Amino acid sequence: MSLPIAELQNEYNTRIIPALKEKRGYKNVHQVPRLVKVVINTSIASAPDVKAALEIAKDELQLITGQKPVETIAKKAISNFKLRAGQPIGAKVTLRGRLMYEFLERLIKTALPRIRDFRGVSNRAFDGNGNYTLGVADQSIFPEVELDKIKRNIGFDITIVTSATSNDEAKALLSEIGMPFAGRNTTKKVEKPEAASAETGSETASA
Repeated sequence: MSLPIAELQNEYNTRIIPALKEKRGYKNVHQVPRLVKVVINTSIASAPDVKAALEIAKDELQLITGQKPVETIAKKAISNFKLRAGQPIGAKVTLRGRLMYEFLERLIKTALPRIRDFRGVSNRAFDGNGNYTLGVADQSIFPEVELDKIKRNIGFDITIVTSATSNDEAKALLSEIGMPFAGRNTTKKVEKPEAASAETGSETASA
């Protein structure tokens, strides 16, 4: 028995595709950019007790995403950081399909607005190839996480991978989905992806 389609996925099919075709002049539906996957990644390499920190990070990521994370492994040794090749240094989750849409809907509608003095996310965290990376300082913004049960703050990056071929296309797609970009600045092409955090108070993270 198949699960019902996610609300955001249904909105993409019924409203966002026609809206993007009209606004950007796409000739057919296959030209319209789409969401491919969402990758949530966290690092615990600097934690005093790496093993315990890794288990906490994996538990929190699974709670937030609804999917079991995989461990990320160091590819080479770095003596200055006391890092050995093959050592677990973090965890990540790759979401596709229904889970991807459900996560993005919760992120945009519930989690981001819970950030104190939230003023939107950066316009400048696109990588030039249609992908966007958002930095989250800790897991407490997600309602699934009970504040009194947090053992360790977990910061992570959320990378939204799309089929868009440019920053402008990607921003148009994410804007239609509801991503709350700060201000009315146009998207600028950057050489390297820049993790974006919410703009709070007088400072803008990664801007």
